[in-house]
Amino acid sequence: MLIVNVALPVPIARTFDYLLPDNTAPVVGGRVLVPFGHRQAIGIVISIKEHKELTISKLKTISKVIDNQSLFSNSLWRILNWAIRYYHYPVGRVLFHALPILLRQGKPAEITPLWQWVATEQGHSTLPKSLKVPKQQQALLILLQGPVYCNQVKKLQLINTTLEELRNKGLCDLRLQKKKSYDWRPKFSVNNEWRHLYLNTEQSLAVNSIRSEDDRFFVWLLAGITSSGKTEVYLTVLEHILAKGKQALVLVPEINLTPQTIVRFRKRFNAPVEVLHSELKSSEKLNVWLQAKSGECAIVIGTRSAIFTPFAKLGMIIIDEEHDSSYKQHEGWRYHARNLAICRAKEENIPIILGTATPSMETLYNVQQKKYRQLTLSKRAGKAKPTEQQLLDIKGLPLIHGLSAPLLEKMRVHLQVDNQVMLFLNRRGFAPSLLCHGCGWSAECKHCDHSYTLHQQQRQLLCHYCNSQRTLPHQCYQCGSTKLIPIGLGTEQLETALKNIFPKVPVTRIDRDTTKRKGTLEIYLAKIQHGGARILIGTQMLAKGHHFPDVTLVSLLDVDGALFSSDFRATEHFAQLYTQVAGRAGRADKCGEVLLQTHHPDHPLLQTLLNNGYMDYANQILKERSQAGLPPFKTHILFRADDHDNQQAGLFLDKIRQVLESSPLRDNSLWLMGPIPALVPKRGGRFRWQLLLSHPLRPQLQRFITANLPLINNLYQNRKVKWSLDVDPLDC
Repeated sequence: MLIVNVALPVPIARTFDYLLPDNTAPVVGGRVLVPFGHRQAIGIVISIKEHKELTISKLKTISKVIDNQSLFSNSLWRILNWAIRYYHYPVGRVLFHALPILLRQGKPAEITPLWQWVATEQGHSTLPKSLKVPKQQQALLILLQGPVYCNQVKKLQLINTTLEELRNKGLCDLRLQKKKSYDWRPKFSVNNEWRHLYLNTEQSLAVNSIRSEDDRFFVWLLAGITSSGKTEVYLTVLEHILAKGKQALVLVPEINLTPQTIVRFRKRFNAPVEVLHSELKSSEKLNVWLQAKSGECAIVIGTRSAIFTPFAKLGMIIIDEEHDSSYKQHEGWRYHARNLAICRAKEENIPIILGTATPSMETLYNVQQKKYRQLTLSKRAGKAKPTEQQLLDIKGLPLIHGLSAPLLEKMRVHLQVDNQVMLFLNRRGFAPSLLCHGCGWSAECKHCDHSYTLHQQQRQLLCHYCNSQRTLPHQCYQCGSTKLIPIGLGTEQLETALKNIFPKVPVTRIDRDTTKRKGTLEIYLAKIQHGGARILIGTQMLAKGHHFPDVTLVSLLDVDGALFSSDFRATEHFAQLYTQVAGRAGRADKCGEVLLQTHHPDHPLLQTLLNNGYMDYANQILKERSQAGLPPFKTHILFRADDHDNQQAGLFLDKIRQVLESSPLRDNSLWLMGPIPALVPKRGGRFRWQLLLSHPLRPQLQRFITANLPLINNLYQNRKVKWSLDVDPLDC
């Protein structure tokens, strides 16, 4: 009898052994159904071994074998097992995270058959006009033109009850249609309209360099200023990859960037291009996952979790906006998709391109260490001209809803010549706080000790930390006064003000509140692309990746807070954000202008950015971090813990510190900081603490943590708190 080692999606850093029943043949990487406690659970087979060294009397037997082949390719299996060791996260949680939701639930690993309405022989011999009901006439007429899938019924303005009536008359029927496999390779081509597109010298050099190393692992940093044509380089390089019958994975940081990206890729290639992100239905995600695994799609464009997509023949990975913090998972398994993508490219022995106008410090450090090679695009593509950048000192100036008089005048000038203006404010809602003018009371979230954000249109107060909400009060809860006033500026308030200031100019606000409904973002983007005078208001959603040819003026309204943050990464993130936002101006053949409102125009960061550009500033940051002993020159690992009483979490982390300090593997290079409250000390009713470990040698710190984690897991206090381990944290 054989023993099957199974990983279950539980928060325990171990696997479980089960007996293998007769006449069953599980595979490593396949799913099985097993008894676990008082229920049946789905697990993934880790290994199959003989029972010579194990006592089998208490082992339970596998209930069912679900898969007869592994769900993971050999290379992806090795990457996931490496990630389990590197991030020190439970094996079952990691493996299940890499699967579509339906596979986690035990659904078959096959494309879901589609039901379709088809006209019967009797239906084909019946004239639609012979039917008395007009809706039945219309439905039969459509069915006579060809089958209609169930998911197309609404789009064709049909009604299910009408189709059922036709079915009862024998004129149509509902049949199951299994999708046939499709091979795109023999018919692959580049659409003719793109064949004569010319690249500039820098783009051509980048393409030729990447193509010269496209059959082995190589990490390229494509550092191009905004509007320099990085996407055109991606597309041109992929022509060669797809022509060889290989597939490609393209990662983008935000869901809102996928629609325009996928349209551009589909226009370019006569090959299947699919998309993966969190807003897709579970069945849609599974179908894309299976199509990539079987080789039926050529390109997958997706957000962070798409890195776990299996491919039949992966030939290249592209990470667009590689610096973006969205690639870091901030809950549960805290992996970084960019870093895993590089590991996957190495394991698959394929090239990977990291594209950005504002490289992260970690990426620039690896370029300096000659682990990556940098390709630079320093000129705007086509007829786009460099933007004119200007600091606007607003000290002492009256502000109308955050807008200074010089900025309003500039807006009028640009709008009068039928151009568009973009205003960036990274704060959604009407106002970040609500204050009582009578007694000074402010509306605070009791779960987070943080001010509620006022959402005027919804008549609600919303906490942007824990998502708790309450109805907008009519009077102060403390003194009963009705003089409640909003404090601060949000995108909703800015939109209201601008509609009054510029009543004849359309105003479009793009943030999480206005783009909740599916398809809304695409509608807004289409209106903007239509051209004409328009004011755009947006948060980070609008800052990156979008191409608006008529935007000629961009202004950042409130950036001073980022200049004096306690987070050592804040200035890096601000420099990246400023560069990305400024790059939205003057992207076509129109001159662009960028205005930055600030009370600190002489701040060294702002002067360096405007006078020398992002790369000079990044090199300055690297020197400062080297002197201060901060990443990427040192490796960080962060223990986090939280509780309800603000006592147990700190005590637990103190016990961890005692374990680590007494470890025989500790050396003088290890630095511990904490336990201390987190940057956001309370969220969702739980008090948050952290303990930071820093070491100049990553392998040594990893060995140290691996050796001490069993002792930490056995601490009695860990049952009283929620705790986690964050390797390479971005917020500490």
